[in-house]
Amino acid sequence: MAWDDFPVNKGGGSSGGGGPFGKNEPPFEFPKINLPEFKPGKALPLIALALLIWVGGSIFFIVGPDEEGVVLRFGEHVRTVGSGLNWKLPSPIETKYTPKIKEVRREEIGFRLIDQGPPARYRDVPEESLMLTGDENIIDIDMVVQYEIANSTEYLFNVRKVRKAVLDASEAAIREVVGGRRIDEALTAGKFQIQADTKQLIQSILDRYKVGLQVITVQLQDVHPPKQVIDAFKDVVSAREDKERMINEAQGYQNMVIPEARGKSAQIIKAAEGYMEEKINRAKGDAEKFNKIFAEYKKAEDITRKRLYLEAMEEVLQNAQKVIIDPKAGGNLMPILPLGGAGKIFGKATEEKKN
Repeated sequence: MAWDDFPVNKGGGSSGGGGPFGKNEPPFEFPKINLPEFKPGKALPLIALALLIWVGGSIFFIVGPDEEGVVLRFGEHVRTVGSGLNWKLPSPIETKYTPKIKEVRREEIGFRLIDQGPPARYRDVPEESLMLTGDENIIDIDMVVQYEIANSTEYLFNVRKVRKAVLDASEAAIREVVGGRRIDEALTAGKFQIQADTKQLIQSILDRYKVGLQVITVQLQDVHPPKQVIDAFKDVVSAREDKERMINEAQGYQNMVIPEARGKSAQIIKAAEGYMEEKINRAKGDAEKFNKIFAEYKKAEDITRKRLYLEAMEEVLQNAQKVIIDPKAGGNLMPILPLGGAGKIFGKATEEKKN
């Protein structure tokens, strides 16, 4: 289509030359835009206000209580500031970063949290969780690593992908630690030592690469054999638990019986010692008594001998039947002093003799 094909207004109008419509007006009217009249006196305050806002917002910045301010000048670190109101040169001369240095971050090794729930849902990552132990067994370990920023400058500029660095360091550390232990240790009493050694090794790796992080805790969430052999391992663990239980019961019985036997032994020993002391003291008393009697005996031997004889006879003949004979009686008569039952016996015997 050529310009000559457009319809023209035959009614006249303003003349002009050189347009696509020739000397005629177009069939429509252009809208009129009323621009305000530019007055430099009124525009300068607005420009100054906008410049002041831009400079003020670019110079002053606030660092939160859990943050740390890192200031760069033309991309080079110049200083680190604490929490509160701080200043810097306007952008793009100086820029600032405010990482949260007190925020506790966590990385999951062997699994991923899909939904916090409740109930929480997880996804297993077997390429991270399956690892080889020192006795050539395969074990499935899920682990959580908690850490925080220790050096904000190293955290911002030394490593590009910090989370991946933590994941890789944690996985390498747990594989190295578990690779030096037997599977029994990882499944039972060795978990706490594995956690401590893994934490130390992760921190060593991060410090070597100057990541600027501090490992707070390492927690083993789930430690179990692979699903294909988990039933067999459960039987083995159950047998070990029965063994430990029986050992503990035997030790408990031993701890009960041995003190009781020791108590009885001590009681018998004390009784024997008491009996020994009693006999020794009694023997000493008898010896002392004999010595005293012997001393008195030496003073008057005849009297003491008769006294001892009489006392001995009195003790021996106390319950015996006694017959007293007068040695002066002569002839065939046997003078008897009847005493108790003996008198009756001898009296009866005398009458029978007479008859």
